[in-house]
Amino acid sequence: MPLLVGGVLELPLGVLAGEGRRRRLAVLGGGLLFILTLLGVASARSFGVLLAAFVAFYPASGAFVSLTQADLMDVWPERQAKVMARWELAGSAGAVTGPLLLTVVLAAGGSWRDGYLVLAAAAALTWLGMAAPGPAKGRQAGAGSQAGATDEGDSDEDDSDEDGTGEEGPRGWREQTRAVLAALRTPDTVRWLLLIEVADLLVDVFTGFGGLYLVDVGHLSPAVAAVGIAIRLGAALAAGAALVVVLERIADLTVLRVTAASALVLYPAFLIVPGPVGKLVVLALLSASTASWYPLLQARLYGSLPGRSSVAVTLSSAAALAGGLGPLAVGLVAQAFGLSAALTGLAAVPVVVLLGTARARHQTGDSTGGRE
Repeated sequence: MPLLVGGVLELPLGVLAGEGRRRRLAVLGGGLLFILTLLGVASARSFGVLLAAFVAFYPASGAFVSLTQADLMDVWPERQAKVMARWELAGSAGAVTGPLLLTVVLAAGGSWRDGYLVLAAAAALTWLGMAAPGPAKGRQAGAGSQAGATDEGDSDEDDSDEDGTGEEGPRGWREQTRAVLAALRTPDTVRWLLLIEVADLLVDVFTGFGGLYLVDVGHLSPAVAAVGIAIRLGAALAAGAALVVVLERIADLTVLRVTAASALVLYPAFLIVPGPVGKLVVLALLSASTASWYPLLQARLYGSLPGRSSVAVTLSSAAALAGGLGPLAVGLVAQAFGLSAALTGLAAVPVVVLLGTARARHQTGDSTGGRE
């Protein structure tokens, strides 16, 4: 329900938010709703309230997080892969910190509700930082300079933001909708949208089923399986930090192709290798290989829509809504044929990533992380 209903509510977000001042208000409004949803989860005393809070979390996160990501892509159009690598590194750090935070809260005598209260407080601090006028103005000025604005143009940009038009002039919702439909007819954009969702089957979806696989199929104890998931998250964090450095010297497409080829070997090895030590070692290597997929594919999506980050946000929401059926499909196959058979089918994911990037072209300059 949160995925379907919340995803539908998030779907028109990019078109409605637009750019400039209107987008900034959407980010701040989404941030407030984001904080309220965390407080709602923490205080929920019935299933209905809990469900409503999780449903609202999707559009709130879309406004607060996705639109902020789009802003960063606009500010640094020539460094999108590198910026996305840093974005994903922050996300990986959060994925590792979250369980540690819960452990500390429980050890201190708190409950899961207290964990959500801590998250709400952290979100509130983030919101206050984003609401500060200085940094926001700097971000907008940065976007204007990347677009070739002159020093005198800064004042014009501020004036345009007063009426919510942004740097590129007014764009009505109808025009934005037409831009979304036009983007769906662009093969390059559709390619990256599909690859993002397919690749996620071996990233987030696999993580969701990983612990169950290690216990049910690998016959490891729940404690060892928990260690396995911790290793996976830690390996992704380390690989994310390495990606930031690697992109200074190697192009993003090269990284995608090399990691996809590695995953093509490592994933079957993970399924086949016996014993807990072997499985956990291969799992760490596999996790490091797939850690770069989302940031680099997402950067490519933004790169296929120059100056249309709002369109990218809307398309990403639509693709994520459809891609949400992935875990359901894996679960249904597992129920019918067993979890081992269901996860074996994911071996096709690296093949798709390899084929999808085979005909893509390296972009000149610094936008995708290096020159070829």
